[in-house]
Amino acid sequence: MKRILIIEDEVPIAELERDYFELNGMQAELAHDGPKGLEKALGDRYDLIVLDLNLPGADGLELCRMIRSKLDVPILIVSARDEEIDKIRGFGFGADDYVTKPFSPSELIARAKAHMTRYERLAGRTPDSEQIRIRELTIDRSARRVYVRGEEAILTTREFDVLAFMAQHPNRVFSKEELFERLWGLESAGDISTVAVHVRRVREKIEAMPSDPQFIETVWGAGYRFTV
Repeated sequence: MKRILIIEDEVPIAELERDYFELNGMQAELAHDGPKGLEKALGDRYDLIVLDLNLPGADGLELCRMIRSKLDVPILIVSARDEEIDKIRGFGFGADDYVTKPFSPSELIARAKAHMTRYERLAGRTPDSEQIRIRELTIDRSARRVYVRGEEAILTTREFDVLAFMAQHPNRVFSKEELFERLWGLESAGDISTVAVHVRRVREKIEAMPSDPQFIETVWGAGYRFTV
């Protein structure tokens, strides 16, 4: 699922943008001032950043420059500034596109999709990429490798299978019986308690605090859920 960061101080506009991205199958997060926007942009992984220029606590163009100096991610400026000089400066500071307010939400989504597709193509990726990225976690299904905050986490074959399967089905609750059937197979010998053991081991390797997991949550009385 594509992840979008919207840095916009006008709450109604930010929420409108978020709603349209989510209607198009993407996950959108909001930041309402410059410092928070920069913190979120540099502290997590996003497929695209939507950036206003008139922000509390920071100049939007300077923010664009700072993000571009650190990240290779599409940046779309959405601003009420409609002077040609503003657009020229926006592109000069690293923006990929410039949309003026008021804007058509459908056009914004179309432009966002086009830029994300272009970045994927230039990076040698496709929309069906074998990589799953959620916050600081990256799962490379083709290489069967896992990275947490840029560091590789070493998982056994079965631990990787558990993590990759759940990450491919985010926010869905699986019982221990379902996971055992899907991953070990109906004919496998063993006890479904092995599922809990493997989940615990995966948490120890990918969670900052395994006792308070942020990825694989326990849904009491039901099973486990991978949260995005």
